[in-house]
Amino acid sequence: MGLSPIIRSILIGIPIGITFVDTVGYVARVEGLSMQPALNPDSTKTDYVFLNRWTIRDYNLNHGDIISFVSPKHPNQTLIKRVIALEGDELYTIGYRSPVIKVPDGHCWVEGDHTGHSVDSNTFGPVSLGLITARATCIIWPPSRWQYLEPALPNHRVPLRISKQTHV
Repeated sequence: MGLSPIIRSILIGIPIGITFVDTVGYVARVEGLSMQPALNPDSTKTDYVFLNRWTIRDYNLNHGDIISFVSPKHPNQTLIKRVIALEGDELYTIGYRSPVIKVPDGHCWVEGDHTGHSVDSNTFGPVSLGLITARATCIIWPPSRWQYLEPALPNHRVPLRISKQTHV
């Protein structure tokens, strides 16, 4: 007694789909204003980005990358922010408990582009690399916003001292 083609397709397709999402990436809706103007520049429209899991499998991050990560304060929440500093870098903070910080090994410093409207490292400190889930590589919706997201640091947020060379 054989399985119907539909059931067989489902039984094969679901594991392939789950593997793709867990290994390669997925599409996510960007909510909130914290990443304006890079994401959601028009508050009446919502951007959807491709979150690429494959590109962060070895935690090779660059200054200016936009990443998603599990919130250190609320583990059921995923955040999207820009990498400002990498392990070993020194930077001025904005309202953090210390005005200057050296990012510890195995961590990075992330911030939203819309300063003052973002819950980021200035609130919870350096983020462990183990909490990073993906890199946002492109905006895929709406069609008028189709673009690759190139790593870029805002001029006013460049670290004081960069410990290693990056691709930016």
